[in-house]
Amino acid sequence: MGQNIAPNQNERRLKRAALYMRVSTVDQNPESQFHDLRQMAEQRGYQIVAEYVDRVSGTKPRRPGLSDLMRDARRGRFDVVLVWASDRIARSVKHFLEVLDELNRLQVEFISFRENIDTAGPLGRAIVVIIAAIAELERSLIVERVKAGMRRARLEGRHIGRIPLNIDREAILCERRLGYSIRTIAKNHRISTATIQRVLKDQTPAPKPVQSHPYIGVTQGVERAAS
Repeated sequence: MGQNIAPNQNERRLKRAALYMRVSTVDQNPESQFHDLRQMAEQRGYQIVAEYVDRVSGTKPRRPGLSDLMRDARRGRFDVVLVWASDRIARSVKHFLEVLDELNRLQVEFISFRENIDTAGPLGRAIVVIIAAIAELERSLIVERVKAGMRRARLEGRHIGRIPLNIDREAILCERRLGYSIRTIAKNHRISTATIQRVLKDQTPAPKPVQSHPYIGVTQGVERAAS
């Protein structure tokens, strides 16, 4: 019969680490940088659970390795991310702030080998606070720019949002009375079946509530008493 063995104190403190490396061209070998990261993970007693590599230029927006890393971070697969340098994980300062801000919200630590940044330490936590504040400021500025653009569009008389559909409701109701299916009506008018159903629902009269006469009960009581 199997026996459950409780993990010792060292095993409970073991952190799961993910290594990320990016090289600019296919010809470059990331092994030398991975060697430094693996050695640092071993020195800190981390358990390496995943390694991610991207062989793309730093300016390329599409990075499958980084996308996989962030997806696994959201799933809670690891506790700390190790990179050889900060410019390896992000294509710009803004992108770097966004990545660190999300990792901080996911409670995943970030360590950079070259810059010696560790968000688990006091200086690293201070950096995270500053980064979070900058990211919040950036989001606020984006919201303000959007609102300013919408106000300017209204002043110029431009329409904001989705253009309302030009629906011939009478034709839809007529076709439905003739026995056309909802799918056929939607195809004829080039709109979705959900829109057809909404039009039909709006035209369906609600059932009138049955109201009892206030004197019916009294009259019936008097008749029973008289009999």
